[in-house]
Amino acid sequence: MDPLEAEKHITGMNPPVFFYVTYGLCLCLGLLCVLFVSLWSSLWLGGFAWNGSDLQFNWHPVLMVSGLVVLYGIAAVMYRIPFTWKQRKSTWKWAHAVLMFLALFLSILGLCAVFDFHRAADIPDMYSLHSWVGMCTVVMFAFQWVLGLAGFLLPCSPRWFRTSLKPAHVWLGSAILILSLTSCISGINEKLFFSLSNGDTEETYESLPVEAKFANFLGILIVAFGMIVFGILSKAQWQRPEIDESAYPLLSEHGT
Repeated sequence: MDPLEAEKHITGMNPPVFFYVTYGLCLCLGLLCVLFVSLWSSLWLGGFAWNGSDLQFNWHPVLMVSGLVVLYGIAAVMYRIPFTWKQRKSTWKWAHAVLMFLALFLSILGLCAVFDFHRAADIPDMYSLHSWVGMCTVVMFAFQWVLGLAGFLLPCSPRWFRTSLKPAHVWLGSAILILSLTSCISGINEKLFFSLSNGDTEETYESLPVEAKFANFLGILIVAFGMIVFGILSKAQWQRPEIDESAYPLLSEHGT
């Protein structure tokens, strides 16, 4: 997009109402995901602790859903918000990086919770497909974050490297979100099988007790959140216009 066309696109358009409706739905679904996973862990799984007991494990679903899905998804659509288009992109690059780092931190903390619980309970690590997918997701996420930091935020990064990295960064970001959704949904299902088939209750997963219905609905909320995020990312007209920011003092890295 040439500078004149970009300026008209940025200053001459009213913010699309449908975008803000969709973005609001995205935020609401994200909050519901965090609320539902917290209530599941509190009301049915017994609450939280950090002492190697079952209560420590309960941090795992809360931290993974909050970080690996919700915060990640919100950070992914940050550049689509129209009011950010009139501001310096570097500011929103850092905001994007900080949110992604927080999502990564919560994900790593969630892994620490489950590994520490396994060690205390003498349970083997990394034996299920859920654990394999989850670990691959976090490793890819960490690699993506470091690569994005080196390519887009370090001033010494050459322009050709940033240009070459961007398509891979976008593709890998979408792949990580798909894997995040997959690992969280499979983890909910795995936990339900364990908690409703351990002999401590007469209810079984097959009888679909209230806990199973609640956790299944949590899975549906996670899927819906992911679909909304991908819907926002897929619309070309909601992408931030690519312009030469040096031509616009308000958008330039050195603008006032």
